[in-house]
Amino acid sequence: MKGISDRNAASLVSLKKTYEIAGEKITFETGKLGLLINGAVTISDENDNILFVTTGFKTKGLNENAGFFPLVVDYQEKFYATGKIWGNRFQKREARPSDSATLTARLIDRPIRPMFPKGIINDTQVICTVLSASGEKELGFWGIVGASLGLQMAGAPFEGPVSSCNIAINNEGEYIFNPTTQQEEEAKLNLLTAGTTDAITMIEAGGKEVSDELMLEAIEYSHNIIKEISEIQKDFVNEYEKQFGTIDKIEATLNLPDESLYDIVKEFLTEEKMACLYNKSKVDFQNELDNLDVLVTEYLTEKGHISEEAREDITQIDASEVGNLVYKRVKEVMRKNILEKGERLDGRKPTEVREVTSEVSLLPRTHGSALFRRGMTQSLSIATLWGPDDELLLDGMMPESTRRYMHHYNFPPYSVGEVRMMRGVGRREIGHGALAQRALEPVLPNEDEFPYVIRVVSEITTCNGSSSMASICGSTLSLMNAGVPIKTPVWGVAMGMIYDENSGEYVILSDIQAQEDFLGDMDFKVARTKNGITAMQLDVKIKGLKMNIFKEGFAQSHGAVEYILENMLKSQPKVAEELSKYAPLIMNMEVKVDDIRIVIGKWGENVQRMEKEYWVKVSIAEDGVTTITAETQEGWKKAIADIEALLWKPSEGEKHTGEVVKIIDWVWAIVSFKKTSGMIHISKLSPLRAMKVEDFLNVGDSVDFTVIQVDLAKGRIGLQRTPTEDETKKFEEQQKARQAKTTESKSEEK
Repeated sequence: MKGISDRNAASLVSLKKTYEIAGEKITFETGKLGLLINGAVTISDENDNILFVTTGFKTKGLNENAGFFPLVVDYQEKFYATGKIWGNRFQKREARPSDSATLTARLIDRPIRPMFPKGIINDTQVICTVLSASGEKELGFWGIVGASLGLQMAGAPFEGPVSSCNIAINNEGEYIFNPTTQQEEEAKLNLLTAGTTDAITMIEAGGKEVSDELMLEAIEYSHNIIKEISEIQKDFVNEYEKQFGTIDKIEATLNLPDESLYDIVKEFLTEEKMACLYNKSKVDFQNELDNLDVLVTEYLTEKGHISEEAREDITQIDASEVGNLVYKRVKEVMRKNILEKGERLDGRKPTEVREVTSEVSLLPRTHGSALFRRGMTQSLSIATLWGPDDELLLDGMMPESTRRYMHHYNFPPYSVGEVRMMRGVGRREIGHGALAQRALEPVLPNEDEFPYVIRVVSEITTCNGSSSMASICGSTLSLMNAGVPIKTPVWGVAMGMIYDENSGEYVILSDIQAQEDFLGDMDFKVARTKNGITAMQLDVKIKGLKMNIFKEGFAQSHGAVEYILENMLKSQPKVAEELSKYAPLIMNMEVKVDDIRIVIGKWGENVQRMEKEYWVKVSIAEDGVTTITAETQEGWKKAIADIEALLWKPSEGEKHTGEVVKIIDWVWAIVSFKKTSGMIHISKLSPLRAMKVEDFLNVGDSVDFTVIQVDLAKGRIGLQRTPTEDETKKFEEQQKARQAKTTESKSEEK
């Protein structure tokens, strides 16, 4: 801010203004925090959420030879924001960002980057810090708005405003702006968009098989809110200038390629010379492109345009600039051929998809595996199943939660023919994994139907574009191969576009390859089932897309995905009927809440014993649902039998065998059986007369009996001994003798 010093900082009055957006009151404030950075703003709502966004723009000490725009976006989740102290015993401060924070930082970067001039090399930084959070809402999309505001107040060469909108559509068809995480979980469509007053520039969407029509309606609805927020930004910037003075515009420092000889290169590098680039593999294409660089370099050297000796009579360039000139010419011709002839680099028509093939069960020891190929692009997807205790614990700034399905995407250097160091997982890999996870989650079985925790890993072994969509197709097959009863297959395609800014003409391309992604203007990814869309992602390199392009893109994607589905399912037409023999066995048992302590045992001794003896994992939920995960069927059966024994309660009429463990006062026999005990009274020992218990039983004897009384409240279980055959026979003889004697006595009396 202008004129800020220690003398006047304490008396500075901040600019604070509240706006109503789609029924919610949102407050912007600047001039309170971050006084030395180029632009700073806090965004707060009525739900205790405060996001602090700073934007820094460097004008000195730049790397003038930089060949890229050094924009860095960070999203910081502070645990104090939700009243948490996080960490272990030795570390009590924030460390590396969570996957959620990484994805949010990437989300903010994507719509902002295209709004700077080409060739800019000014170091630019956006830092979004969550200062206070209720834990009910994600704040990331406000980071786009905050970054846009900060860059405008900083006077950066930024073509803003850029705004964003986050909405959910519930099952009743209601539109909810800035939804809670609970509302997002229950919604049939979640849509986050970014754009300008004229067009949409970015989309992230997840749906429960929603129709194209609903998706288009939601995009249009969100764009209206984006327009509204953009006008609010303009108003706030105007108020900023009134209070703090006119914003000084900063000139961008550019490192643009030297194109002074482009007309000469264009004349020399004819379309006939570039015909060698068409219908080539990715490696051959790059080799031919390198050969063109050499050819042009030799030509310019021959003409004196590249020389170690400086000449004033002829325009000269450095040999390192040749690659840029060749690239510009290739891009120009490639785009012209697509726009005018519908001719793509690999010879396909604009609507044509590369050949699709697939295989399953490639890896014998995994639970499910599949290799999906689209052209050269390959995704080897592996599904692994395990028990409920293996759920991913999401312990970040937001309230703790779990994730039952995990999708991880790996993009090693060999996949694109490169040799370089392998580091940790990058933003791109995290982002593509999250997209595939969002696409597949709507078709997964619920936990009651299929109690397994599921992890899918997509290894991109070869990539020539559209690898994220290949990972979705391959993962669908691996889940089916693993026997996961998904509701319906999911498949995806990446659509591209070539757009002529001068004429407004464009051509939409199905299944873009790497060169088309690099030379084109749009990356539009759609994942769907036969019933509707499950995920969508859009990024553009131009200033945005009109609604008619979305409609055409959806329409064209249908033909592409139908071809993909038909061919990908040839290797795995339906879900496998049985799980892999190497997959764990899982069974759920219902345990009464009052009996949970019986199963667990003192200090967990029963569970620990079963896990050690039977090689199982026993998980008991608060509602009594007990899940047993076993490596073998034998251990699984033993654990179930053990729990059933622990939960067994005697009932009258049951017959058992036990051991006499104690005799009390010659009258009672205490019998141990099935981890409990009961009592036999002397009168229940035998039909024969007994003077004491020892007449029939001694300590250590095995005894058969019948349960005749159960009073668990008083801890009494009454038993009746089962007599032996000799006792029964002797008793019957005694009865006959008594009966005969009685008859004889009656006869004598008469």
